[in-house]
Amino acid sequence: MSRILVTGGAGFIASELAGRLANNPDNKIVIVDNLITGSKVNIPESSYNNIHFIKADVNNFDDISSIFYNYGFDYVFHYAATVGVERTLNHPLKVLQDIKGIKNILNLSKNTNVKRIFFSSSSEVYGEPVDIPHSEDKIPLNSRLPYAIVKTLGEAFLKTYQREFGLAYTIFRIFNTYGAKQSTDFVIPKFIHAALRNEDITIYGDGSQTRTFCYIEDTIEASINAFYKHQYINEVINVGSDKEIQVIELANMIKEVTGSKSNIIHLPPLNEGEMSRRKPDITKMKDLLNRELIWLPEGLEYVIREPKRVGK
Repeated sequence: MSRILVTGGAGFIASELAGRLANNPDNKIVIVDNLITGSKVNIPESSYNNIHFIKADVNNFDDISSIFYNYGFDYVFHYAATVGVERTLNHPLKVLQDIKGIKNILNLSKNTNVKRIFFSSSSEVYGEPVDIPHSEDKIPLNSRLPYAIVKTLGEAFLKTYQREFGLAYTIFRIFNTYGAKQSTDFVIPKFIHAALRNEDITIYGDGSQTRTFCYIEDTIEASINAFYKHQYINEVINVGSDKEIQVIELANMIKEVTGSKSNIIHLPPLNEGEMSRRKPDITKMKDLLNRELIWLPEGLEYVIREPKRVGK
């Protein structure tokens, strides 16, 4: 049996990950979340009764250390973080406090013989793009955002602990994953939420900025395959789609898919946090999936079929 810790496991991506891991009866999953941005409704159920939830804060050493020493984890998926562009811009000190959580997880993993840490990093580490597509071996280090700095620092900690102590890792740099559980703090559920109600869809700037959007199924399957197949140990993996779309095109696509009469309203550009382009090199992810990624219009249809879950 593998004992697995999933931090931030009441959040969007990590809860889906925990549920998939729990499909294997040989896994025992412990979910830890402080429920500040996560929600208990996201915590998956398991027919094998192999999920246990503990409300705790990874940034508090006393909170998390007793859990480590009690369970003796084999693997850790560290996804706990302060997320969301506006939230991270408005609360930069709270973002910087996540460094404590990263150090707590690393020190406890080292001291309790964890075999491998899977770390949820972010496309934000690439800052304003220098090279397109974004390659895992290049980070321009030009972002001033606390969120990007913390994720970059987290990656540096993981690589250092591997060299110093032999603690294995895999880093997932996640690009704009979307799905039915995602909060309306993020662009796709925000646009769908407005479109389904024929409310104004608001865009920062002229909407020419491009993003790539990856359906949750693709994100989770790539992550799970890296775990079970023991691939990309001590490496970084871009997890996302490589199909760019302008934000204004996304808004119009959602209007079309939903049959919405919403008006598109342009707001002043954000002073920070709105990068002009995002397009990852996903060679490693395609190797992990060994199939085509889910097409954006198809993924949007999946989300729209579950409207009651959008925005939670």
